[in-house]
Amino acid sequence: MPSIVNIQPWRLRQAAWIVNGGGIVAYPTEAVYGLGCHPLDPLAVTRLLALKRRPMAKGLILIADSAASLRPYIGNLSDPAMKPVLESWPGAATWLVPATPNVPYWLTGEHSTLAVRVTDHPIAAALCRAAGTPLVSTSANLSSHPPARSALEVRLRCGPGIDLILHGETGGLKRPTPIRDALSGRVIRA
Repeated sequence: MPSIVNIQPWRLRQAAWIVNGGGIVAYPTEAVYGLGCHPLDPLAVTRLLALKRRPMAKGLILIADSAASLRPYIGNLSDPAMKPVLESWPGAATWLVPATPNVPYWLTGEHSTLAVRVTDHPIAAALCRAAGTPLVSTSANLSSHPPARSALEVRLRCGPGIDLILHGETGGLKRPTPIRDALSGRVIRA
């Protein structure tokens, strides 16, 4: 996994300020660069979806630096169902979990579930900590186009719609993180 040593603390504070002010930040994740914003800011999420040309009905992924920070978003899930989820975190495992009733439509889309991950990428986790919130995390690309794997590719593919790019190495996965359904255990994306 890449190191966070090359990210200056002031740069993380700047990125957190942008996230909390309604902006969009690009950052490296386990496999690709992600685009993130504050999950409870409808204008930021709408702007991010427009940038990607992604329909709101599809739903989004939330990443966090700890399971505790995702707890307000996760609905009723039995201890046996939650066990494999918690055992896989932090890590490159995204799970579909029941969403609490107060989770906004712009996060779940047309689903009753929400995709969540406690990231083990040091830059993505540090950004969540600095912002004090989970982040919407979606690949840095236009929908149905290849995701960006470098800061330069983010700039070329997403243009001026990004408020800040945190430079760093991705985690080296060849494909985006797998997604599993926490209730059934079924693999949604391998």
